[in-house]
Amino acid sequence: MLKDFSLSALVAGFVSVLVGFTSSVALIFQATQSLNATPEQTASWIWAIGIGMGVPTILFSLITRKPILIAWSTPGVVVIAAAAGAGHLTMPQAIGCFLFSAVLITIAGFSGGFEKVMNRLPLPLASALLAGVLAKFALDAFKAIPADPGLVLPMLGAYVLGRRFWPRANVPLILLLGIAIVATRGQFHAEKVPWNITVPVWMNPEFSVGALIGVGIPLFIVTMASQNLPGIAAIRVGGYEAPVSKVIGWTGIATFLLAPFGAFGINLAAITAAFVVGPEAHPNPARRYWAPVCSGFFYLLVGLFGATVAGLFAAFPRELVLAIGGLALLATIGNALSAALGEERYREASALTFFVTLSGITLLGIGSAFWGIVAGGVVLALAKRRA
Repeated sequence: MLKDFSLSALVAGFVSVLVGFTSSVALIFQATQSLNATPEQTASWIWAIGIGMGVPTILFSLITRKPILIAWSTPGVVVIAAAAGAGHLTMPQAIGCFLFSAVLITIAGFSGGFEKVMNRLPLPLASALLAGVLAKFALDAFKAIPADPGLVLPMLGAYVLGRRFWPRANVPLILLLGIAIVATRGQFHAEKVPWNITVPVWMNPEFSVGALIGVGIPLFIVTMASQNLPGIAAIRVGGYEAPVSKVIGWTGIATFLLAPFGAFGINLAAITAAFVVGPEAHPNPARRYWAPVCSGFFYLLVGLFGATVAGLFAAFPRELVLAIGGLALLATIGNALSAALGEERYREASALTFFVTLSGITLLGIGSAFWGIVAGGVVLALAKRRA
């Protein structure tokens, strides 16, 4: 097993955590502030999420020898922040909603019902879904050029040359180049990073019918539709068949056990999964499982040193994160689009799935990934009727 370890897997794991953490950790702070959480409770949320993502990611990947990455529910924390900001949720009620949603996820996972729905999803539509979810990151990378051309353009040049001359080490070299540029310009301030271990804090739940219906059920729906659905698609587009029903079921149990400490939603990774299932993690698909294993160890560090890791990630310029995230995903996006548009009978449905997903629209509190699949499925069903 140790022979399968590689530097590219280590970097892919780090980049997945870097992009995932920096892109949405602010939402956690927003949610905890709206719930009037103490600094200790906020740190406990990060501890619970870090442990809840790290341990399952390592175990699932090592046991199955497949790249299975676990993440937190980004749309889920948006639901929480919105309800708390409107004054409709207290911290004890939020903990009760976390537990309620965890039970629903556990049932949906172990019953196999969600996987049965996914098994009816054609690969081209799944590929279009994945491409639509990831394309925003590529767009953000190029949008970052005007903000900091001295950083992003050299990284883009290194990417173009790297694809030609050193494809296996392309992403690590881009990352190192970006860090070197940032360091030489004095933009990384390590002295401002706090150094302390996070202590988890138990928070008692309160079960309110109104909160469970108004927040707990939407939390479950958006986690399944906006996280687990594209997460399964990412695994399958990568060419892997994993026991996703059991994995989703166990993520529900992990959420339930850690909910009193602040775990609002633990699920399959959607966007960041692309970093660990693609060729950037390793040219050999059989050795890519080490990438999420590395992600898992970085997650554990996030949990154990929540404030410290938050400070370190915050020390990177936003343009660096946008550039490395977008450039590292270009090959995966290209492969997904090729699979999505390759077959003529699926082309129209896949194109609609891609653009609806890319739009980022939210209807009825559910994100664009779900509506992209709905739109593509409707077009595909009508096409079959005409035939």
